[in-house]
Amino acid sequence: MSIFSLAITVLVGVLFFVLFFHLSNFLLDYFRVKASKNFAFENSIRVIIFIAPAFIVLFVFIIYPVFETIRLSFYDKVGENFVGLFNYTWAINDPDFRRSIINNLGWLIVVPTLSTFFGLVIANLADRIWWGSIAKSIIFMPMAISFVGAGVIWKFMYDYRGPGDQQIGLLNAIAVALGFEPQAWLTIPLWNNLFLMAIMIWIQTGLALVIFSAALRSIPNETLDAARIDGASELKIFWSIIIPYLEQTILVIWTIITILVLKVFDIIYAMTNGQWQTEVLANLMYDWMFRGGGDSGRGSVLAFCILIGVIPILAWNLYRHKQEQKV
Repeated sequence: MSIFSLAITVLVGVLFFVLFFHLSNFLLDYFRVKASKNFAFENSIRVIIFIAPAFIVLFVFIIYPVFETIRLSFYDKVGENFVGLFNYTWAINDPDFRRSIINNLGWLIVVPTLSTFFGLVIANLADRIWWGSIAKSIIFMPMAISFVGAGVIWKFMYDYRGPGDQQIGLLNAIAVALGFEPQAWLTIPLWNNLFLMAIMIWIQTGLALVIFSAALRSIPNETLDAARIDGASELKIFWSIIIPYLEQTILVIWTIITILVLKVFDIIYAMTNGQWQTEVLANLMYDWMFRGGGDSGRGSVLAFCILIGVIPILAWNLYRHKQEQKV
């Protein structure tokens, strides 16, 4: 996008909100006169006016696409002929789909767990050293990098140049220095998925670190000091005091990272393009939806499966929120 196009976009956006502000105030004044001191009606109008733009955006970009995706999953590749459950039957019997499900489960187990754990441990340790703020800044830095950018960086880490050639990849350079043969790491099934997960963990640990650093300050120092006076070790304090105090924070961070993992696409696309048994649902959906002429029916089925994966997490969080409100 050119600078001129960017300036036009910003100008149009600013003008829209200025017009919306004046139009909203005009409507509020109009209905205030009509309401004749009916404050309940006036408040209802105010809520409708200010929520309407958000609801329109929500409907156009989220609600409508969800129902349209579900509809297309029952149609053929061009979305014209109704085929019933044919696309769902195909998905169940497709080996690539089953492999994607297994890979997604692996990502869901490994990445949120390790990212949350490393973030908590590093946040706890960084507060004990004078250069802790510098360490936090360095660990948080990957959050400023896009997933594609991170993939390009780590692709150099795993780079393989063939036997006899000088290895510029860090992992292979270490392997050669230790007397081992260089490997094409991203082509080794199972291990290549773990190498890709390491990139996501590297990025999301910074997010967990920042949130935990703030949450740790909410733990009363008197409680920690009392435990130390009673002879509790630092490890015992960590498991018996710090983790129970941060239970809600841990669940929030774990949920955020889990939802990000369900949508993971960029890293795999940049690193392996889903080859060598590394595909996940998002990559498989992209392949069926946009490549080789596209198949909107099968692509929609895969997109719907990702949506189904998110729903239990959201439902569980809503349930916990209601339980907390009752307390």
